[in-house]
Amino acid sequence: MYSVTLNNKPYNNSTIGATRLDCKVPEKVSAYSVANDLGHAVNFGDSSQTTKVRTTLVNKDEISKYNVVLNNCDKSTKKQMDILLKNGVLLSNRSNDKSTVLDNLYLIASGKRAEGLNTKEIIKNTVEAIANPYSITQQFGDIPKQYQSAAINLFLDGKQANSGSLKSAEEEINIEHSGTCVAASIEFNLAKNYPAEFARFAAGLSSPELAVNKTIQLKNLTDNVLDSVWLLNAFEIPYEMKDYENAVLKIAPDKNAIMRATIQTSNRDKGERSSLDVLMQSAFMNVGSEQSYNTLSDKRKGKFNQNDKGLIEFEKTFTESIVENENKTSITYQKVDENSKLVGYETDFETIKKQLVSALELGHDVIIGYTQTDENNVIINGHEITITDVKLDRNGKMIFTCNDTDDGYSKPIAYSEDYLIPKIHHAALPQEVLSDNRGIPENWVDGLRYYQDVKKNKVA
Repeated sequence: MYSVTLNNKPYNNSTIGATRLDCKVPEKVSAYSVANDLGHAVNFGDSSQTTKVRTTLVNKDEISKYNVVLNNCDKSTKKQMDILLKNGVLLSNRSNDKSTVLDNLYLIASGKRAEGLNTKEIIKNTVEAIANPYSITQQFGDIPKQYQSAAINLFLDGKQANSGSLKSAEEEINIEHSGTCVAASIEFNLAKNYPAEFARFAAGLSSPELAVNKTIQLKNLTDNVLDSVWLLNAFEIPYEMKDYENAVLKIAPDKNAIMRATIQTSNRDKGERSSLDVLMQSAFMNVGSEQSYNTLSDKRKGKFNQNDKGLIEFEKTFTESIVENENKTSITYQKVDENSKLVGYETDFETIKKQLVSALELGHDVIIGYTQTDENNVIINGHEITITDVKLDRNGKMIFTCNDTDDGYSKPIAYSEDYLIPKIHHAALPQEVLSDNRGIPENWVDGLRYYQDVKKNKVA
């Protein structure tokens, strides 16, 4: 099985077959209510309702925190704060340490931010992303002239510079397209489904420490503790064992991320990433690339990937499992030969649809990797998007509501099953969906085999 690296190289027809959905912002509106012309809905449970919803500040401490945050908000952010309070999101505490969205916004407002960042801007970025996760984008910003010299010197990292190396460095850092679709999709899921944890990440990643600690259950990586420890070591992520079942990880962006975050703080153009997007996506790329990502060039190293852009399936699933602290398994649906040609499928389309629907029923959004092929069925592009909902049209066909962090559109889009299902290369699914599928090796096993094959081929 050939491992497809989904780098998100832009493809002009990436939205062919897609229908845009107009979603009210910042209110949380189901795709069903904005596309009722499509027919009747498939009824799913709402994972956001697993905890008690509070919509009122109940004590002096909460009122004080709320006022401190408001003092750092512009007019539009204040309105979003009010909506988040009224819909129960602001006081939700689905986070690693049970802190609420408000608690973490207060930490941002009352504490110091890393040099180059702005407290009010980070609060605005955080509130906007939680109020409308579809606003999260992977679009890099340009590096203005006043930052070019500093950025080039940072990229060269003390290496001796000459005219050739300076020109090469300038070309490396002035990027037109990014390969952070995996990281941006994970960021989207965190903001949408775990807003308190998203705000906790925002507070930590934008702090002077430029890092956040995350306690994970080792069983959410593999079924065997020793295998999980092996994975943590293989991905070179800093960690300490809390006990036999849990580990505390240090998640941080690469050292060059602060440069782009600083630029986006004061020079962000419409449609570009926010400073918080920069930090989040860098941190997640760093987790998946064995701490080898460089935000300035949007390239990575690392032993599991032959390419220098994006994350492969194995790395993506590891990162998603870490960030969400949930056991995810990546299922490969397409058969691809050594020439990157799509030659068939590992399972039938009905099974694919059943597994996707089962995951949605359990309250999980599903990050998928899809491919696009040329007239000879050779894969020319790969990209990661998130399936958030599904509906049946009047003919009984499924319409999947999705988020694409690279379409320049801050609202959901819809794909028909006939268009999307044949293009899905892989999907990250919760273990419960695959409980009846015995014999499927854990994702890390396939990843290790791939790594061993790569090493063998290099030696040969």
